[in-house]
Formats: sequence, structure tokens, C-alpha cells
Amino acid sequence: MSAATPEPVGSSPHGGPSVTGEESVAKLISIASKPTLAQRLISWASRPPGTLYLPSCVIVALVLLYEDSVPGGHLTSFVLGLGGGAFLAAMGALRLGIAMTVARPMIRYYWLRWITPPLIALAAVVLSLANLPLQARVDASASDLLRLRETSDSSAVVSPEERWTGFYPISEVSEREGVTLFTVEGAGVLKRSGLAYSPKELPTDVFVPGHGNLVYEHIAGDWYSWTDH
Repeated sequence: MSAATPEPVGSSPHGGPSVTGEESVAKLISIASKPTLAQRLISWASRPPGTLYLPSCVIVALVLLYEDSVPGGHLTSFVLGLGGGAFLAAMGALRLGIAMTVARPMIRYYWLRWITPPLIALAAVVLSLANLPLQARVDASASDLLRLRETSDSSAVVSPEERWTGFYPISEVSEREGVTLFTVEGAGVLKRSGLAYSPKELPTDVFVPGHGNLVYEHIAGDWYSWTDH
């Protein structure tokens, strides 16, 4: 038995060539009006945050947490995190506003996706305010930093043989008035910063006599961050 041949959908009323189903669909698509910019915007905004937006929020949050783990901050991470966070926040507010207007059922149905970006931002803010990224990174590096302190000459500025000590790139080690100063490469948003170790309590947020233009901030235990003003 031979295979059946597709029959024409219809024929021209004037005896012209018949038109197949595929040709009819193609003709309808060609004459259909294209969606306007507003319609495309509404269609985009009514969809819940998905595979591109949510990972972008996580990446920006991690960049900001990394910036917070550097004493005095980190300029590149600060610019990227702040710029990326502002862009994602503006995009999320725009999408939510449009969805609240024209697609409220989509918000109720995909509520978990809609609340995930604010939760990511809230978690990053709470961790930063608690100073946990900096404390955790210093704690993980403390033993290596103290070992470097013991092997350095307290009377001169020393450049470590290895660039990384613990989880920090240390460029210089020096001592001032019994305080060991570790210069962290790239630390400081606008001014040079680093870590300080002092068994004695140091005044914070003020200039300390004998320490030049350094201002200290307490991290945890005997560890401080310093900024050269």
C-alpha cells in the first residue's frame, strides 16, 4: 500500500492552484500584527524571576560579601556590587510594578520566585552589618598571619616571600608601637588599609598617638583593621 498523499486544504474559487495547510499558517503569520514595545514589556514583566535574574542576584550578593571581607573594603568589588545591585533592584521594581498591574495571578502562583531576590538582598545586608564576612576570613587566616608575624623582623618593613598568607594577599609586614601591621594588597576603597594584630586593646575610630595617620576598627579578639588617613 502506498503512503497517503496530503490533500490540499482548499482550492482557489477561480480554479487557481490549491493552498496547503502550511501555506495558510505562513500567510496568517505574515499578515499578523507584530507586538508593540509596550506589549513585549508587559509580557516580559509578567513572567516571574527566572534562570538569569536569580543567579545574577546571588552573584552580586557574593561580590558585596567579598568586598566586606576585605579590611577597608575593595574598590573593584564595591563598584561592581553597587552598580549591579542598583541595576537588579531597578529591574525588579519595574517588573513587579507591571506585574502588579496586569498579572497579579502570576505573582500569587510564583510567589517563591518573587520573594527570593529580596531575601537574598536581606541576607547579604544582615551578614555585612554583623561583620561576619570579615571576621570569618580573618579567623581562617589568623594562624598563618601570626606565623608570618613571628618570622618577620619587627624593626623593618618586610615583604613576604609568598604573596598569599591565609586568605589574604599580604604585601608588607611592619610593627608600630607594639602593633603588627599587615598591608593587604588592594584593600581600601579610597585609602590604603590592612589588618593589625595587638595583644593590647587599641582605641578605635580615632587617631592613636605614635601611630601616624592610622585609624583602627575592631574586628574580633586581638585583630583590628587599619586605614591610613
